[in-house]
Amino acid sequence: MQLLIRAAYVVDTTSPFNGQRVDLLIDNGLIRQIGQNLTAGDGVRVVEAENLHVSPGWFDLRATAQDPGFEHKEDIDSLCQAAAAGGFTDVAVLPNTQPVVDNKGTLGYVRRMAEGQPVNVHVIGAITKKAAGEDFTEMLDLHHAGAVAFSDGHHPLQNPDLLLKTLQYLAPIEGLLMNRPEEMLLTQFGQMHEGVQSTLLGLKGMPSLAEELMIERDLRLLAYVLGAKGEGQGVSGEGVGAEGLEHGGEEGQPHALDPAPSTLSPTPPALHFSTISTARSVDLMRQAKAAGLPVSCDVAAHQLVFDDTALAGFDTSLKVNPPFRGPADVTALWAGLADGTIDAIVSDHTPQDAESKNLEFDLAEFGITGLETAFAAVMTYNREIPLAQLIDKFTTRPRQILRLPTTNLAEGQPACLTLFDPEGQWTFDRTKSKSKNSPFLHQTLTGRVIGTVHKGQFNHTA
Repeated sequence: MQLLIRAAYVVDTTSPFNGQRVDLLIDNGLIRQIGQNLTAGDGVRVVEAENLHVSPGWFDLRATAQDPGFEHKEDIDSLCQAAAAGGFTDVAVLPNTQPVVDNKGTLGYVRRMAEGQPVNVHVIGAITKKAAGEDFTEMLDLHHAGAVAFSDGHHPLQNPDLLLKTLQYLAPIEGLLMNRPEEMLLTQFGQMHEGVQSTLLGLKGMPSLAEELMIERDLRLLAYVLGAKGEGQGVSGEGVGAEGLEHGGEEGQPHALDPAPSTLSPTPPALHFSTISTARSVDLMRQAKAAGLPVSCDVAAHQLVFDDTALAGFDTSLKVNPPFRGPADVTALWAGLADGTIDAIVSDHTPQDAESKNLEFDLAEFGITGLETAFAAVMTYNREIPLAQLIDKFTTRPRQILRLPTTNLAEGQPACLTLFDPEGQWTFDRTKSKSKNSPFLHQTLTGRVIGTVHKGQFNHTA
């Protein structure tokens, strides 16, 4: 296929063409030429649009496939169609299927089902069998079979010894442990963020402390593991583990480890925190990075949009875990994005069928679908973060976290591109997903995906 992308504004901080408006000639899956006023020959498809922007293909670090086992909620095909519609060329899927992706057979099934799809599906392998938090899987076998990282997904690791030994086990293969921080004994039966709103609504709260305690614990364990391994790790287990993560002084006073704005670490992270949601969590990550710990984190796009006041109407499409926190937490998340503390923005795509959501609030399942709206949600509610910085959190940084090759806009490179209009308005009136548990349905959003160029094909979003 030959394709000419006409007069597109490049958004790619790794490209020499960043910030320029150029033509791109795509031939046989490669970027053959980048320049001005390129000529389209016979049989060349021309793509042009008002306010057309182009970036490397977007990468989602966290989505639930539901296939195998829950195909009535989502299957690999519908997941990939939703991802492509949302501008993603790559998506990492959690192991929480039935059966769980805890062996080579199930991992191979997911990879085979993803063949020929418009997006690359990257499989995250389970840390424990059945993601039950008890017995280890054969992580080395899963790694060699193609697992890009390891996590129990929706089930946070509660046992500190399991987390510590996983970090030690993955170190020789430079594997990545991804954990969603939640002390589940503190959130048992919880329905929303613990605070004034939960009290007013009469719902059991999920305290911020449950997330923050787990982050502190995991950071201390990581520092211990690195210290136990000796020199050459870029951090001493002593200062960071024992003192470096203590609370600061009075409110408003700087912490001993408060850094200058964060930059990308040259060391790939050993531990990644998924979907952080509180102001204290952002602060802990900021301190850990300043201390040199090899860590990274992400935030779900919807956490940047809603706070706990949005639940006043008991809308189950807004029931998520972690829950929507207070307004000050949302402000802190945006600040963490701005200074680089938060590395990536994820969809946290969790499809749920009508039978799981059309219930009383306390009985409904957690989760929303997010692949089709992640970018638009961020753009609609953007708090003046530059576009290039936001796009980097959808493109370069997720690939770096997973130790995957980055892709950029340069001649001779594979054409893995997302085309979009960051100011274009559109109405999310239909979904490619099998499930419809999105609070953005029938809403007008800013940030329109035009299509993707991937695997030698132009996937037009219409």
